[in-house]
Amino acid sequence: MNPLRRGAFIVFEGVDRTGKTTQTRLLFEWLIKNGIKAKLIHFPERSSAIGQVINSYLSNAQDLPDEVIHLMFSANRWEHMKSIQNELLAGTTLICDRYAYSGAAYTVAKGLDFNWCCAPDRGLIKPDAVFYLKAQPEELISRGSYGMERYEKLDFQRKVAKVFDKFCTQESSYWHEFDASQNEEQLQKQIAEKAEEVLKLIPEQSLEKLT
Repeated sequence: MNPLRRGAFIVFEGVDRTGKTTQTRLLFEWLIKNGIKAKLIHFPERSSAIGQVINSYLSNAQDLPDEVIHLMFSANRWEHMKSIQNELLAGTTLICDRYAYSGAAYTVAKGLDFNWCCAPDRGLIKPDAVFYLKAQPEELISRGSYGMERYEKLDFQRKVAKVFDKFCTQESSYWHEFDASQNEEQLQKQIAEKAEEVLKLIPEQSLEKLT
């Protein structure tokens, strides 16, 4: 009997308002339409006790030291690792809106050390592909509700974008950049094509961890 083919782990990253929520949903719907078992997840996952503290922080209802909130974001990912592993090994493809890279990018943008920011996430399941939706922050401020959450400030988003660019360069073997300023349909078509390529390659490979 052949071993069960595992699902792919596809993460979407990018600065705020690049359309990640829309494109993760569209890719999920495309997968289901094509008969692929899939699930949509996102970080921070705000329903847990840790997630509720993060939500309070992001909505400006609570202040925490930068180091503390960074570690809480990482802990929020760690508390869901077992379920993510189980889903993948059971053959479910996971589409994830934000992951460890956002955790690092947003804290590095505050002035903390890049390596320190990455350290707590080492050992997490490594994505099979990261879809980086890239756009100039200046182009995004007209999108609905911009500025409602703590990090939606133009100068800050520029700093975040630089860290994502660094990740994209360093991790070019599995990071895929998309122009998020194009129309929704064009972007979705390009993402679906790349996802199809990823799905053909991934299920025979073992899960890796971030290092």
